[in-house]
Amino acid sequence: MARKRAMKQRKLEPAVQTLTYILPDGVNTVDLSQCASLVNRRFYRQGINWVVSGFRFFRAGTSPTAGTGVSVSKLPNTWVLGNAWEKSFRHWQDLNKRAIEAGESLPGRFTDFKVFMDEFHHAAGSGTNLLPVDDNGTIANAGEWVYSKIVIPDDASPGNSREREIIAVGANYTAPGASGLFAVSMVDGYAASRALPSITDPNTPGDSRSVQGATPQNWLGAIDNEGNNQINAVITDLTTENNLAPYPFENDGTATDTQYPGGANQLPGLQLVDAAYFSTAENSNKLYCKGDNFPCGLVRVFQNTGEEVTMMIDLVPGTHRGYLCEPMTEM
Repeated sequence: MARKRAMKQRKLEPAVQTLTYILPDGVNTVDLSQCASLVNRRFYRQGINWVVSGFRFFRAGTSPTAGTGVSVSKLPNTWVLGNAWEKSFRHWQDLNKRAIEAGESLPGRFTDFKVFMDEFHHAAGSGTNLLPVDDNGTIANAGEWVYSKIVIPDDASPGNSREREIIAVGANYTAPGASGLFAVSMVDGYAASRALPSITDPNTPGDSRSVQGATPQNWLGAIDNEGNNQINAVITDLTTENNLAPYPFENDGTATDTQYPGGANQLPGLQLVDAAYFSTAENSNKLYCKGDNFPCGLVRVFQNTGEEVTMMIDLVPGTHRGYLCEPMTEM
């Protein structure tokens, strides 16, 4: 009975399921948590892994240009990004906690850990995020949506500190963004904070291949040996081939820096979700892109039609305040 009552209480809250945008030509960024907060007048934190059913794109023109179209990208759907977000969030949270305890103050009700998608998003600033429109094309008025900052002690100038914003992927950004602040990379910082893999695995003793002679050092390996040359060759293969990780890492003999996907040196960009292109055929003014899950609700949309395009993002009903999604802490 208790279970039935619990299931009955988890009803779907009302929430807008389709978000409509006027998509300018070029590179655009959508923060789903920001948009859901606006259309529902309800605070959604950015630390959510959003599920999107799909994307629809419409052109007003009657003569599409062949080869023009749209693409949708997202933050990488990897354990690296999930762990990097978690570690960055905990450090940001601890930093705020220490400051609050020292000043005996309380955090604001809407204090939230928010990160930029990449260096392009950081350079453009939160003011360029696409906001939803109604059926008349009226753009929603923005509320306060400020991306998080961290404060790092400056070793070169004791007693001073440096304020930085945070980008999710890529290298630490060495040019100021729209706010005038530099940015640190969430994934690259996570990579730099972790231990490296062993150079080889298995890391076997040289004697493991010594099975020849009257009294071989690897005598256990020689007990059932029917041919010294044969077993020596097999052991050599087993211990010298495929004994490095199947991904590059710092000090592996080739790479000289960290090599985490989404970091500075390995796939530093976003993950492509889908792309679609217009043709010159009659009535080819509508395109579809598949949905996916979008970490932090951050969506990158590119279009090169040379004109504005209407975009509709279809979300999925669920139990998280009306939407199907999960906290980034569970990614």
